Amino acid sequence: MSRVDTAWLRMERPTNPMMITGVLMFAEPMSVEALKRVVKQRFLAYTRFRQKAVDTAAGAYWQTDDDFDIDWHVQHTALPGRGGKRALERFVSQLASSPLDGSRPLWQFHLVERYNGGSALVARIHHSYADGIALVQVLLSLTDTTAQPAKGSDLAQAWLKQDGVDVARRVGAVDRYMKLGSKVVEKGMEMYRDPTLAAMLAKEGGEIARELLHALSLSDDPPSLLRGKLGVSKRVAWAEPLDLEEVKAVGRACDCTVNDVLMATAAGALRSYMIERGDQVDGLTLRATVPVNLRPLEHARKLGNHFGLVFLDLPVGEDNPIRRVERVAECMNNLKNSRQAIVAFGLLAALGMAPSQVQGLALELFSRKATAVATNVPGPQQPLYLAGCRLDGMMFWVPQTGSIGVGISILSYNGKVHFGLIADGKLIPDPDAVIQRFGSEFDKLLYLALMGNWDVTLDAAGADALMPGPAVA
Repeated sequence: MSRVDTAWLRMERPTNPMMITGVLMFAEPMSVEALKRVVKQRFLAYTRFRQKAVDTAAGAYWQTDDDFDIDWHVQHTALPGRGGKRALERFVSQLASSPLDGSRPLWQFHLVERYNGGSALVARIHHSYADGIALVQVLLSLTDTTAQPAKGSDLAQAWLKQDGVDVARRVGAVDRYMKLGSKVVEKGMEMYRDPTLAAMLAKEGGEIARELLHALSLSDDPPSLLRGKLGVSKRVAWAEPLDLEEVKAVGRACDCTVNDVLMATAAGALRSYMIERGDQVDGLTLRATVPVNLRPLEHARKLGNHFGLVFLDLPVGEDNPIRRVERVAECMNNLKNSRQAIVAFGLLAALGMAPSQVQGLALELFSRKATAVATNVPGPQQPLYLAGCRLDGMMFWVPQTGSIGVGISILSYNGKVHFGLIADGKLIPDPDAVIQRFGSEFDKLLYLALMGNWDVTLDAAGADALMPGPAVA
């Protein structure tokens, strides 16, 4: 097992199971027999998914499960009552709170019958197998572009796009960052308080040293109702999808990316929720750790974890929706020109071989610097089918680490953008109260951007009120 994959295996905590959880919703009923056929033919074509993780003091490794039982890994279930969206959210919440069985390969599929006239599939896969980008592609590799699978109907790779980052440049620098990360780990994470750190890093070369110093010296995220002692119960919810073309239109009007618009929308939804619960948000900026792919996307199906992390500002204290977009875009542009993602990758690689005490120190150090984990994965913009059933929508959540208790997921598919939220039940017991705000927050942006109206005030009740303002060219 690689060092980085080992690091994710060892991050498992009762308060934060290291699973990537996904939900796929289908228009037609799917039989468990048809699902098992697809799993055997395509999912188990990756031999890694027949293997279980074995962790020892000398290191972790993959071992073939001689007692592999597909009936344990692919299970059939039904929701109580009418089995609507809330019931499915509760079921997914229970699964997201339950660790996988370490004596078996660390994945399970749960087929939910009679969901909204069709079916739903809940997938749980441990982060040690691969990162979110790779696992989403693995799940999509089970699909076809037609209801009746035929030669050439499997999902093509044309939809895979780079994220505007010079991946080759990043990958070429990874070895240097891993060596540097090892030096930090060898001295223990307490060295970030040691003034001799700067002198040691200065010898390594300017840019790398500056990035690592910056990552280690970031202040802790400020107190808010979104931070606190975690429990062992997760809550998940997802919003009604947005129209992707409308999101692109806002991006064009604001001269920023789709990702900037969506992250600013998420910041607005969190802001509104925090105000309603009585939290003080004026001038407050929270951070989210955002995974950044460090390999060509067409190589993601090789599994393993090949991503770094950057810290993105979420300006929840900004009451003007357009200004929130501008601030997110400015922060993202700065991150694109940094090597922060590779610094994090190098530290993760080093931590994979570090003593557990050092791992715990590092995990706590980095998790205190952010309040949420946020991911945005662009999916195929065409209808897909699995076992002959049309895929209507999908959502996934990556695990939170350390003391982080909030996760925001964004996934686009077939012209729609799907928002999902996962949170510790002690921090956000009612995630639907957050999720339902995404649509209204985006509507404000859409109105302001397309009408050229940039002035927004906040009324006494805490709701954003649109005010007439000058047109902007």
